[in-house]
Amino acid sequence: MTTSATQAYRLAVILPCYNEEAAITAVVHDFREALPEAVIYVYDNNSRDRTVELARAAGAVVRRETRQGKGHVVRRMFADVEADIYVLADGDGTYDAGSASDMVAKLVTEQLDMVVGSRLTTYEGEAFRRGHRFGNDLFIASSRDAM
Repeated sequence: MTTSATQAYRLAVILPCYNEEAAITAVVHDFREALPEAVIYVYDNNSRDRTVELARAAGAVVRRETRQGKGHVVRRMFADVEADIYVLADGDGTYDAGSASDMVAKLVTEQLDMVVGSRLTTYEGEAFRRGHRFGNDLFIASSRDAM
């Protein structure tokens, strides 16, 4: 839920994407619902599917980064997009967009520099391939051990 405190800021949701046609419409919709005042940017990284078409149809501003790799896309997004607050997620639906407004509100009200969310811990649909599931579980386990 948007608060009056967050409405004073320019918010940008930035989504790097590579072949995300299965999820991008829902991701854009979910972030639009969670942060209606935000501009939602989809940065396509040479997708060979309908990611670009579906992102535009869902109301996202679509831009491209032709140098392959997430690092190139993330650098391009932060170089191109002017905002006071950035919400960075993936276009594959593995982040809970519904949590974004609470995270932004926490950032603003507590005057934080950054708030970091966690990927979903359930693996539904095709968002996580088998190797990604294993790696994510391993990363989560090692993060808990470090605390």
